[in-house]
Amino acid sequence: MTDWLEKHVPKLVLAPSLVAIFVFVYGFIGWTAYVSFTKSRLLPKYDLVGTIQYEKLAASPRWEVALTNLAIFGILFILFATVIGLILAIMLDQKIRTEGPLRTIYLYPMALSFIVTGTAWKWILNPGLGIESVFRDLGFENFSFDWLVNPDLAIYTVVIAGVWQSSGFVMALFLAGLRSVDGEIIRAAMVDGISTPRIYMSIIIPSMAPIFLSSFIVLSHLAIKSFDLVIALTGGGPGYSTDLPATFMYAMAFSRGDIGQAASSATVMMMIVTAIIVPYLYSELRPRHD
Repeated sequence: MTDWLEKHVPKLVLAPSLVAIFVFVYGFIGWTAYVSFTKSRLLPKYDLVGTIQYEKLAASPRWEVALTNLAIFGILFILFATVIGLILAIMLDQKIRTEGPLRTIYLYPMALSFIVTGTAWKWILNPGLGIESVFRDLGFENFSFDWLVNPDLAIYTVVIAGVWQSSGFVMALFLAGLRSVDGEIIRAAMVDGISTPRIYMSIIIPSMAPIFLSSFIVLSHLAIKSFDLVIALTGGGPGYSTDLPATFMYAMAFSRGDIGQAASSATVMMMIVTAIIVPYLYSELRPRHD
């Protein structure tokens, strides 16, 4: 009896969680995918009608804007957060005296929610009381920084706020990777007369490929599902110029009463995540044969 308990109790303890995950995660993913092939509007319908919702989605100018914004935001967000995080990590890796306080300062934005970040940057970038107002009060009467209310530039304000919040997290990942590099290799390179920048570029950074992969996956996930940052900072506006797929899905489901469009956009988002992450996971985790 004791042997049976030792063998099966862990399974029994985990079973409710596994069932809940299967039903409330994968079950609802399947339900969403199914509804995307129906004519559901305010209430779900279950008669399959093919790819009508996806054809309607592809013809939607608002969805096109959302995808374009996702590409702009995703590329710039991942690029700048990665570069800034790496630079900050390299600076802290120099064993400076103020490393502790600086690390805390850099990590602090990650402790905030995206709602708080979006609200704070909305104040900072507001032409009436933010950066533009401050410079004009200082005497620069022709200074203009109206990105927040400019439909062509508003998406870049989302990039700024996102990078500000996430760079510290990326820095922590890279700093942990830098501290795990074998010190003997670095000392041997220094004995051979290799400069510090060359050591980082040729030895340390290439050895951190798994950290870059982890950073890419986390930042990609944040970019694709970005919702609260946009809602707090721009509300998707002006107009729908800063819409992302997540805000588009929310608007369709709860403002327009179009569950079919919301489900189809959510399914496309899931496909984007899968298309980005799976190939990288495969290339990094597959067995390598010498």
